[in-house]
Amino acid sequence: MDSSPPAKLRRRALLAGGLGGAAALAAPAVAQSMPELRWRLGSAYPKNLDILFGASDMLARLVAEATDGRFQIQVLAPGEPVPAEGLLDAVASGGIEMGHGPAVLAAGRDPSFALATALPFGLNARGQNAWWLQGGAADLFGEVFAKHGLTALPGGNTGAQMGGWFRREVKSAADLQGLKFRIGGLGAQVLARFGALPQATPGPEIYGALETKAIDAAEWIGPYDDEKLGLQKVAPIYHYPGFWEGGMLLHFWLNAEKAKALPKSYRTILQGAAHQVHADVQARYDARNPGALRRLVAGGAQLRPFPQEVMEAALKHANDVYGEIAGKNPDFKRLHDAMKTFRNEEYLWFQVAEYTYDNFMIRARARG
Repeated sequence: MDSSPPAKLRRRALLAGGLGGAAALAAPAVAQSMPELRWRLGSAYPKNLDILFGASDMLARLVAEATDGRFQIQVLAPGEPVPAEGLLDAVASGGIEMGHGPAVLAAGRDPSFALATALPFGLNARGQNAWWLQGGAADLFGEVFAKHGLTALPGGNTGAQMGGWFRREVKSAADLQGLKFRIGGLGAQVLARFGALPQATPGPEIYGALETKAIDAAEWIGPYDDEKLGLQKVAPIYHYPGFWEGGMLLHFWLNAEKAKALPKSYRTILQGAAHQVHADVQARYDARNPGALRRLVAGGAQLRPFPQEVMEAALKHANDVYGEIAGKNPDFKRLHDAMKTFRNEEYLWFQVAEYTYDNFMIRARARG
């Protein structure tokens, strides 16, 4: 007689133990009593952003499959029941059990949250992931999030973002003076140091705002998502890189008390599902951005790097902003110091192998 666990139990054990490092879940533990739970998960992203909104759908599907449908997570679109800006507050208060989006949504509450997403001139995507998963960041941020009634699991990374869409090319720092630029987070504070005028324009309204000249420029995400907005038709200069988000880490947010009350098997399954989604999101962007960039250029987008002068000035402004925040917020200082130390070590390694290899291969591609 075959003594191996049933197929569904094997899948549960794989989900809990093999997808991202969660502790292995033995089949007998899965077979124990599993209560029926119904949770709601609010997304910060509209459904047309299929990678980002789809991350929540994927998590809900994996959890349902691993629990024979006994743990159901209903995915809500933005505005159901709260807009993206209020998502973390809704989770913290228990209005909904979960949310998916960037920690920077709560930076107004505590600027330390911005560090968990992406910081201007912070870590790249691999560095941000490594810091969270293996560099101690999850524990450091866990202490901060707990103060606000939250706990978090990794929920994807967009990779380095683009610098945005402009009607006129930025050739010097002076070109940013008075520029009405759609940008949020700490990047807005950095751009303001140039004399730019940051605007909090919602994503669906960017095209109309550029077309009517209510704004002069706008950053969004990257080629695959930017293509959906058609911005090359009204602001054809496509600057890069988005130095304010070198690797935007997203999270699944859980109400701390409700997460603590979950059966251990459900917590482990949820962790495993989140880690699988986390890996899938960046893989999708890496696979789809190249084709989207080709299509955007064919449609009129003009790629332009930010001048070195702008990059250097932005780095100085960013460090000034961080110094001022750190002087008022001990948590921010502690986390920022830890990030800088980790970033320096990462680039020590990257410059030896990763950068050298990539640089050679990029040049080889250019030679055909």
